[in-house]
Amino acid sequence: MPRAPCRTFGCALRDVVQHWIGEGVRIFRVDNPHTKPLPFWEWMIADIRGRHPDTIFLAEAFTRPTMMYQLGKIGFSQSYTYFTWRNTKAELTDYLTELTTTDVADYFRPHFFVNTPDINPYFLQSSGRAGFLIRAALAATLSGLWGVYSGFELCEAAALPGREEYLDSEKYEIRARDFAAPGNIVAEISALNRLRKSHPALQSHLGVTFYNAFNDQVMVYGKATAAGEDMILVAVSLDPHGVQEAAFEVPLWEWKLPDDGAVEVEDLMRGRRFVWQGKIQHLRLDPADLPFAIWRIAPLEVGA
Repeated sequence: MPRAPCRTFGCALRDVVQHWIGEGVRIFRVDNPHTKPLPFWEWMIADIRGRHPDTIFLAEAFTRPTMMYQLGKIGFSQSYTYFTWRNTKAELTDYLTELTTTDVADYFRPHFFVNTPDINPYFLQSSGRAGFLIRAALAATLSGLWGVYSGFELCEAAALPGREEYLDSEKYEIRARDFAAPGNIVAEISALNRLRKSHPALQSHLGVTFYNAFNDQVMVYGKATAAGEDMILVAVSLDPHGVQEAAFEVPLWEWKLPDDGAVEVEDLMRGRRFVWQGKIQHLRLDPADLPFAIWRIAPLEVGA
């Protein structure tokens, strides 16, 4: 454990955290921790975790990647990320590749927020209901952790002109919401969370593999448990305004199947079952319906 710089101010801050733990709080969102001395956080987090190992510290840090990763190294359990500003297929693929295939994967646990009290992303301001579904699906299936700020379920998007700021921000007024209002996506968010709970492969950002989808507006990626018994395949349209179609590759090679092999498919959002025969399949994603699909796939059983 790091040597304790236990001077009056540092100990007082540690004692504030200890007080709230005594009241039953175990999760702490730390605002802008990168603007405070890192040795203090390293000491305090180690001190608190030495007494309460289940305590979680979330770094609310939008700063240089090196600093964000350093916060992970000194003990923060999870961190805000750049996901909020990654919108294209190339941007998302490159970012997840960085988070999962470099040394960052050993110490940085990314939390994908679709919006925050301070951030009304430009993408959501003009994308309508479909855009909210797209960002929810990406966050919920790409990361083991995802966050939704109140109002996202209702597709609230009104912004201050030219700014990533909510027009009617709760920072300045009390908001009353009807979460059953027409156009809400409560059911879809609930379904995503049920799938995350029942499929361990979706409970981590690690293990994601991107597969060929021959359309830059469509992403196809998969996640599987270490033993490979649960394989989830996800397709997401990145276009909230128009229908997108794509041919894509089904990873038959994951089970050493030939290119004309077959897999059983369960559509986890629509509740349908069918068979894909052959490596190349075709999909159509309509923003007026559901701009993403989540399938569980497995080799076709002999005799099926």
